[in-house]
Order: sequence, then C-alpha cells, then structure tokens
Amino acid sequence: MPTYAEYLQQIAELQTLAEQARRKEVEEARAKIRELMQTHGIDAYDLKETAKSLSKVRGSIAPKYKDPVSGKTWTGRGRAPSWLNGRDKNDFLIDVD
Repeated sequence: MPTYAEYLQQIAELQTLAEQARRKEVEEARAKIRELMQTHGIDAYDLKETAKSLSKVRGSIAPKYKDPVSGKTWTGRGRAPSWLNGRDKNDFLIDVD
C-alpha cells in the first residue's frame, strides 16, 4: 500500500500533467479561433460589437403616480417630483384597471 508521501508525489505529478494538458487545449482552441476568424473575416473589434449588441436591453418603467393638474407622471423610482412635496403619494396612484 502506498504511503502518504507517495500519494503526495503522485498528486504533484498529476497536477503537472493536468496543467500541461490545459495549456495544450488552450493553444488548440486559440488556433481554431484564429482560423475561424480568418475564414470569416472577423477581427477583435467585430467581437466587441457583437457583445454590445447582445447586452440586455432595458425597458421603460410604467409610471405609478400622476399629477392631475400638470399631467406629469412618476415611476416611484428616484427622487420624488416637486408636485408630491408634502402630499400623500397614494392620492396620486394611477389606476391600473
């Protein structure tokens, strides 16, 4: 039966082999990526633009409150508008019916 020290030596050898395999796989992946980019005429800038276009698109927030005098609305986020100062905002809730 192997000793603790022998197991540690085997672990160190396996870690070295694993790191070598990882480096080889990364280099193969880079070569494949370069080949695909050359084949399709893509450069690093194209990849950056693609990442921007895939970013999450934010939608607008529906207003929750409305000033009956001016018709201005507020979503309830951020700083409260001046027309709500000193008033109960529940009185200005928009009916969602």
